[in-house]
Amino acid sequence: MSTTMVPPVLTPRSVATADRGPERRVAETGVWIAIGTISMSFAALTSALVVRQSSGADWQHLHLPALLYVNTLVLLFSSVTLELSRRRLGSFGLHATLMLGILFLAGQGLAWRQLAAQNLHLATGPSSAFFYVFTVLHALHVLGGLGGLGLVERRLAAGVLSRTTFKAAALYWHFMAILWLYLLALLTIRG
Repeated sequence: MSTTMVPPVLTPRSVATADRGPERRVAETGVWIAIGTISMSFAALTSALVVRQSSGADWQHLHLPALLYVNTLVLLFSSVTLELSRRRLGSFGLHATLMLGILFLAGQGLAWRQLAAQNLHLATGPSSAFFYVFTVLHALHVLGGLGGLGLVERRLAAGVLSRTTFKAAALYWHFMAILWLYLLALLTIRG
């Protein structure tokens, strides 16, 4: 006697129910742990910046390159394109988000070069050191977000992407945009 297993029929209700299962909890929990860890790291660095700035007369206020404000708009726009893509499960907005993320990183590299051209390097002084530490760490986290979005894009193209995975990647990317706004405000006010 032969028994054949018939896969269950997926209805919109069963897909929605599947999105609430263990995969969602794992993806969301992982992203929230990452966000908490990153937040605590940047909070510790912020505390160090405040203490260091108030303890010495060698602190020089940096004049941030205007390109950082353009980069901010690029990163914010990438959040918009990602959200539009996530809501429609479309690849065009996701691809645009990836390109904008790469453009943001390239812009950061140009901003670092502009500061270096002014003889402001990592070891120049405490204010420039904090600037480079904050912006390079953020850039590394953005690079990680690009890797996650690349994975989402590959899964979307293969037709095996779950909404929960996309949502988790989008949550991380939006956090990177919010973190950048915080860092830019911090560096503008205290840098």
